[in-house]
Amino acid sequence: MPRASMREQLVDAAHDHFHEHGFNGSGIKEITDAAGVPKGSFYNHFDSKESMAVEVMRRYGESRRLEMLADESVTPVERIRNHFAYLAEDLGRYDYTRGCMFGNFGAELSTQSGTIRAEVSDSFAAWESALAAALGQAQAAGQLASTVDSAVLAGFLVNAWEGAAMRAKVVGDSSPLDHFFTVFDSMTA
Repeated sequence: MPRASMREQLVDAAHDHFHEHGFNGSGIKEITDAAGVPKGSFYNHFDSKESMAVEVMRRYGESRRLEMLADESVTPVERIRNHFAYLAEDLGRYDYTRGCMFGNFGAELSTQSGTIRAEVSDSFAAWESALAAALGQAQAAGQLASTVDSAVLAGFLVNAWEGAAMRAKVVGDSSPLDHFFTVFDSMTA
């Protein structure tokens, strides 16, 4: 079986380190050691730890499965609920210790790095856009009791989810996520 490229090994190791220890708590040496590659090889693939973090966030964004929100074989409300259920399962897989990388990086780095802040902002915007489309379809189908503009509602749900994910990290269980679902379910018609 061919060996994964050093770049892939570095990104995988950085993903785990950043998610577990944060950006500032993860050193390049720790990441290269975890990847099983020489420290010097890091700079063959990345200009900086910040550029690696951008790549990690992009890959993390791809793993958030936004395409679920556009799956027209499922009703809009089911798509939305299934999407958030997938995110909840992901948080539970790590016993609620990791949180959402977008939220984590936003909280940790938004005042330290304009590049990271922009990437987090773009990631939230893409999520809100996909969610707003599904919410608009749910409203048009009469599946939502709320008449709030779908873009505003999407922003609210992303903000609520991020707060619930952070709180789940603090309390170490799913109760904040359960509250999110209770409120979401109360909005459905």
